[in-house]
Amino acid sequence: MPTHRRDFLKLMSLFSIATSLPLLQACSERFAFNPNAPLRIGYLPITDATPLLVAIDQKMFAKRDIAVEKPVLFRSWAQLVEAFISGQVNAIHLLSPMAVWLRYGSTAPAKVIMWNHMAGSALTVSPDIDQITDLGGKTIAIPFWYSIHNVVIQHILQAHQLSITHQAPKRHEVRLVVMAPSDMVAALATRKIAGFIVAEPFNAMAENLNIGKILRFSADVWKDHACCLTLMHDHDIHHRPEWVSSITEALMEAQMWANTHRIQTAHILSKQGTHQFMPHDVSVLEKVLNPAPTDWQRYIDEKIIRHPEWQQSRIAFQPYPYRSYTETLISLLQKTHMAGVNRFLYDLDPSMVADDLVNDRFIKAALIKHHAFEAFNLPEHLTRQELIVV
Repeated sequence: MPTHRRDFLKLMSLFSIATSLPLLQACSERFAFNPNAPLRIGYLPITDATPLLVAIDQKMFAKRDIAVEKPVLFRSWAQLVEAFISGQVNAIHLLSPMAVWLRYGSTAPAKVIMWNHMAGSALTVSPDIDQITDLGGKTIAIPFWYSIHNVVIQHILQAHQLSITHQAPKRHEVRLVVMAPSDMVAALATRKIAGFIVAEPFNAMAENLNIGKILRFSADVWKDHACCLTLMHDHDIHHRPEWVSSITEALMEAQMWANTHRIQTAHILSKQGTHQFMPHDVSVLEKVLNPAPTDWQRYIDEKIIRHPEWQQSRIAFQPYPYRSYTETLISLLQKTHMAGVNRFLYDLDPSMVADDLVNDRFIKAALIKHHAFEAFNLPEHLTRQELIVV
């Protein structure tokens, strides 16, 4: 069985109450044994993890007297989620729709405390694909059904009269398959897939290797969308609020630093960096964090970027979890094709989820305390309208 298929089945099983219960019990035992455990970060080798890793490198946790262990790199979402549910790690970045599934599909006691980043994803295709309609009859990889990538790609495909299938696709259909991000570039190179939509730096990697090309950026479809969120356990939020508050402040500072130190951030994350947080070359990460103006202009000229007036970055860092985003996400998830267990979705009220899934008090307090609204271009009323245009 292919690795990505095993990962998919593993992740599917984790979101069932029967499978997650032993892991949740293990987590409770960890809390009882060590209620003041150090910060244990779990992450995937994608730029979504940037604030968590920058905060370590720049000693933003240390200066707040937060004990932090060496962060744990996971290869797949299944491994990361399992480690979080069982308490092996206590802070992670997670795809926003996956956070919905984690809390309401498996009833895991976890909450979103802030956004980890905005944008940072793209639809990359083989060189012979020139437009969305060329994807008819082809296979596209997504990181998981419960991902912003699945929501965006289905929105794009539907706008071009293409439907989703699990079978061999006909000319008016596109087959979506779940695949670990780290497997996608190789799958595109060997023509197992015609494209993928995923977090960076895998899109930039495909570009650098001349294996694929960008067809659309996700944030050029949904303006300033969140991709990964920062997730922590309810237990820590309730029993160690000062600790969670300090972590939130450190991550907010890391986002501010990453926004203004993009070349240095690329080096920190890269295999050339001191920590070797990720197995990626610095040149690939720079293409994401600090793209050349000529590249960006080419994307505009070739209509890869359709909404230049939105002034999107290839990846940006902004911590506040807008309520409108959560509510819109739930509404879109209810209209998006999902494989596996999904009935719980249709019972969710978007307003309830915005209240229950997200705890914004820590990041709101941090923004006020450090007068950080302007640094992130945030309105003081902390509201916005979502803009989604294919």
